Amino acid sequence: HRGITAFIVERENPGLTIGKKEDKLGIRASSTCELNFDNCRVPASALLGKEGEGYKMAIGLLNEGRIGIAAQMVGLARGSFDYAMDYMVTRKQFGTTIADFQGMQFQYARAAMEIEAARVLVYNAARLKEAGEPFVVEAAMAKLKASEVAQMVSSQAIDWLGGVGFTKEFMAEKYYRDSKIGTIYEGTSNIQLQTIAKILRSKYE
Repeated sequence: HRGITAFIVERENPGLTIGKKEDKLGIRASSTCELNFDNCRVPASALLGKEGEGYKMAIGLLNEGRIGIAAQMVGLARGSFDYAMDYMVTRKQFGTTIADFQGMQFQYARAAMEIEAARVLVYNAARLKEAGEPFVVEAAMAKLKASEVAQMVSSQAIDWLGGVGFTKEFMAEKYYRDSKIGTIYEGTSNIQLQTIAKILRSKYE
C-alpha cells in the first residue's frame, strides 16, 4: 500500500464517467453507481493530503465510518422493532394481543436487550473517537454487533407480523432488506473479526 496517493477528481474531468445505477436489494434510496476513470489527468493542486499517504487516509476514514454504519444499524434495528411492536400490541389472536403471549414476550424482550447492547457499543466507540483515544477495536466491535443485531431483529419482525410481514404492503420486509448491507460495507463481518483479533493478539506479545 505504500506509494498510494489520493487526488481530488472534479466531476467535469473528461476522463471521469459515472456508470449505471445499481439495482440493489436494499437501501434503494441511496444511489450506488460505478465510477470509471479513463486517462484522467489532474493538476498537482488536486493532491489530497500528503503524497504516499492515500492508503493511510482511506483506512482512517474507514475506521471512523464503521461507527456511523453501526449507528445506522442500531437505528434500523430499533425502527423494525418499533414497527413490529406497534402491530403486536393491536393484533389479536384467540382473544389476546400477540404481544401478551409469553413466548412472544421472551422474544421481543431479548431483542430489545440486544439493541441496547449494540447501542452502548456504538456510544463507546464514538466517545473514544471524540476524545482522540484509540478506537479501532471498539468501532469494529460496534459495527459487527450492530449489523448482526439489525439482521436478527428485522428478521424476527417479519416473523412477529406473520404472513403479512412477508408482503410488501407492510414495511417489515424493507427493514429486512436494508439490514443486509450492514454486514458487508465498511468491511465485512469477517474483516471486523480479523481487525479485532489482530489488535487483541498484539497486546499479548
